[in-house]
Amino acid sequence: MGGLVGNLLRQNGLWLATAESCTGGLIASRITDIPGSSDYFLGGVVAYANRIKISQLGVSPTTLDELGAVSRETVLQMALGARERFGANLGLAVSGIAGPGGGTPEKPVGLTWIGLSAAASSAGGSDYLAAWSYLWPGSRLQVKSQTAEQALRLLYEYLSGLTPSERVLPPPP
Repeated sequence: MGGLVGNLLRQNGLWLATAESCTGGLIASRITDIPGSSDYFLGGVVAYANRIKISQLGVSPTTLDELGAVSRETVLQMALGARERFGANLGLAVSGIAGPGGGTPEKPVGLTWIGLSAAASSAGGSDYLAAWSYLWPGSRLQVKSQTAEQALRLLYEYLSGLTPSERVLPPPP
C-alpha cells in the first residue's frame, strides 16, 4: 500500500507528514520502505506520551484530560498538528490501545483511531478533516500492523478521490 500511496502523492505533488502513537513509527517505516519516498514524505512524530502530543503536535491538554489520547478529537488534532508543523499538504495520525493491557470497558484493547487532515486544494474548497475508529482483534503486533495498513488504505482512498466518510464504532457491549 505504501507504494500506491507514494505514487499518488508524487503524481499530485503533495507532501505527507505523520503523527503516530500506538503504531510507534510503523506508518513512516512503511512509507519510507519505498525508494524515492523523499519526493513526498517530509517526516513524522512518534508521540507516545501525552506531553509530546501537546508540545510537538499542539493537541489540547483539555482534549486529553476530558476525552483521552484514544479519541476522535485527539487524532484530528494530531493530524492537523503534523500537517501544520511540517508544512505538509496532508497529515495522517493514529492513536490506540495495542494491548495486551491498557484497555477499559469503554476503550478496549484493539481500539484505534485514525485521523486525516488535508489542506484545501489550490483550486478552492476547504480543508478536509476526518477520523475513523476500528476495533482490531489479535496481538499487539497485529493491532499495530492492521492500524498502519488501514491508515495507508484510507489515505489511498482519499488521494484516489473516494473521500471515505468518517467511521465511528458503536460503544462496546
